[in-house]
Amino acid sequence: MDVLSLVGFALALIAVVGGHLLEGGHLSSLFNPSAFTIVIGGTLAASLVQSPLPEFRAAMQRLRWVVRPPWVPLDALIAKIVHWSVTARREGLLGLEGLIEHERDPFAAKALQMLVDGAEPEDIRHAMEIELGAREDFELRTARLFESMGGYAPTIGILGAVLGLIQVMENLADPTRLGSGIAAAFVATVYGVGLANLVLIPVANKLKAVIRHQSQASELLLEGVVAIARGENPRNIELRLRGYLQS
Repeated sequence: MDVLSLVGFALALIAVVGGHLLEGGHLSSLFNPSAFTIVIGGTLAASLVQSPLPEFRAAMQRLRWVVRPPWVPLDALIAKIVHWSVTARREGLLGLEGLIEHERDPFAAKALQMLVDGAEPEDIRHAMEIELGAREDFELRTARLFESMGGYAPTIGILGAVLGLIQVMENLADPTRLGSGIAAAFVATVYGVGLANLVLIPVANKLKAVIRHQSQASELLLEGVVAIARGENPRNIELRLRGYLQS
């Protein structure tokens, strides 16, 4: 679990609400159902228009990565690759065949299968780099969806504020309703700006960081498999792969 994400969201809420209270405001003034509906509904609608359904569905599924990211320990991955290398040296490449069905990562399983099938090292690299590039591109598009939503939300918040001010202008004959009406109108702007800068854009950046880490782990694995295919010494493979730990 990513504790920093939870702490960040909690701190953002405390900062906004606490600052409002310190200025003499009331919690009730921050709750406005109509502003909430306009900002959330409008932002969601814009993202639906922008994205294909598979991409939108995947983006919603990736939200859990903000709190429970699928981090791959690189040192443990290196140890596993070295084990594969030692096994291949002792038993030949066919000795790795029994490991394929126990491999949970489809990318690793496919690389191992090509290795066992006797594919040339450069053929393995070429095929797996294509898959890695396609996967990374798709995952980054899901992250950019939240980035785009972070761009829509403030503008839709302004739209909500303008709609609220229209209602205020229609009630100019009743001065007692002007103050509360204007305050309620600007709540939509608070929702839009807050949602964008405290939730959506940070979520997009966190997802990008997770995706970069996943790609790095896949690149490390691919480098190790290609080295095994070339018949390199397990010790040399380990030394080379440990260079990834410095990044």
